[in-house]
Amino acid sequence: MRPVYMVSGGITKFAKSTPKKDFRYMAKESFDQAMADIPNLTLDQIDGSVIAYFSDHFTRQLMAGIMVQDYLGLTPKPSKRVESGGATGGMGFQAAWEAIASGRMNVCAAVGFETMSHVNTWKGNEFIALASDVNFDYPVGGFYTGYYAMMVKRHMHEFGTTERQLAAVSVKNHGNALHNPYAQFPAELTIEDVLNSEMVADPLKRLDICVMSDGAATAILASEEMAFKLTDKPILISGVGTGTDAMRLSDRPSREVILLNHERAEDYKGLKYPGVHSFRGGRVAAKEAYKMAGIENPMEQLDFVELHDAFTSSEIQTYEDLGLCKYGEGGTFVESGAANVNGKMPVNPSGGLLACGHPVGATGLMQSVFALWQLQGTIGQHFGGDETLQIKGAKRGLIHSHAGTGTYITCSILERGF
Repeated sequence: MRPVYMVSGGITKFAKSTPKKDFRYMAKESFDQAMADIPNLTLDQIDGSVIAYFSDHFTRQLMAGIMVQDYLGLTPKPSKRVESGGATGGMGFQAAWEAIASGRMNVCAAVGFETMSHVNTWKGNEFIALASDVNFDYPVGGFYTGYYAMMVKRHMHEFGTTERQLAAVSVKNHGNALHNPYAQFPAELTIEDVLNSEMVADPLKRLDICVMSDGAATAILASEEMAFKLTDKPILISGVGTGTDAMRLSDRPSREVILLNHERAEDYKGLKYPGVHSFRGGRVAAKEAYKMAGIENPMEQLDFVELHDAFTSSEIQTYEDLGLCKYGEGGTFVESGAANVNGKMPVNPSGGLLACGHPVGATGLMQSVFALWQLQGTIGQHFGGDETLQIKGAKRGLIHSHAGTGTYITCSILERGF
């Protein structure tokens, strides 16, 4: 495999509704922003694309990927559509990485989008629920808030996690988004605000849950030779990992904890794993990415993490899957301030899905764009001069994309290549 670099990225403002923009326009808006940051790149030099979007139902358009390819001016070059539920953007990013690493392409554009505002919220939740087992889960009321409520109830039972700890995630991420002009839902919240918001599925409340969005994001990846021609701040993609699990929670077996290099079996003696409190696919994705990038201890070798926080509970669960803390310690990890922008391991400095929004196909690519800007040190440049969210001296970060109840999960590690 050849080294692969991210050389540029672009993103639209995520919004509840964009009635004056269809999916092609938003995709091009993010693509044009990415192209503007690397003016030496021409359309002729882009060898192909990966188009990432979750649902044909939201767009009411089959083959939307080729329509984006055409709108960007990239026909008749190669392109393919990627769909992996909530991990669609992250999987699109890794598909573009594979195109470069294999030698098939020297420059590849990964473009993700979703237009979720075309339907009412209840209908949108129904479409998303179709990413569960429609023969088993869906007929008995299988909406994802219910699944995650069940999982965090078990997490509370196993480890003593509290609703106040869940609320701390929401306060942190919405607060970060106050400084992110691309975010849909910036807010200055208190723990009590979150606890007093409308109950959706006990114990998850409205402010524990991300919102549906319209938006698009683009990542441009290149070979080493091309990367250094296009930018003086190329970002190396040093590790990629992908994990999976059974669609139905009831089908997941009980096994010993999959250990990362800095963990010991005795840390988890007697723990039923993964149960419904943890994401085995997330642990596998992290382990694979860490191995490729040479990471022995993520808390010592990463500078920030952008992870998939569709629910406050899933952020806490993912701290543990990534090995930022031991299984069972995710609640105390966020409560301690370790995940704050100025904490030991900033998590979702962008505001995450909770505050940025979650236009599914764009979300994982949104993470890559914010990670790129963090590592290039250009957060202030892209955020209208506000450098509050810039992690000082950031050299390596991880992005994490997650589907369903952990059926597809991707982890990609980016680091300074300059």
